Amino acid sequence: MNNMGIDSLIGEFILLIFLIVIIVILMFAFWIWMLIDCLKRKFGNDTEKIVWVLVIIFLGAIGAAVYYFVVKTDDKKIEKAKSRKK
Repeated sequence: MNNMGIDSLIGEFILLIFLIVIIVILMFAFWIWMLIDCLKRKFGNDTEKIVWVLVIIFLGAIGAAVYYFVVKTDDKKIEKAKSRKK
């Protein structure tokens, strides 16, 4: 009976490790996506672009999330406003 408990615990541990790996991969993909978006985007000046690239690189997933909510969501608001004017 004790052996079944250990097997169950090992199975849960493996599942937890698998979920953590999936989350890390998704966070890395999001980070890369935001970094590429920042590098391709046209900003008002080059200094702004450099600052955003440094924020994304040094703050990792948190910097990418900040970039997404500050820059990308502004784009969506502007696009909606343009589509309403047509």
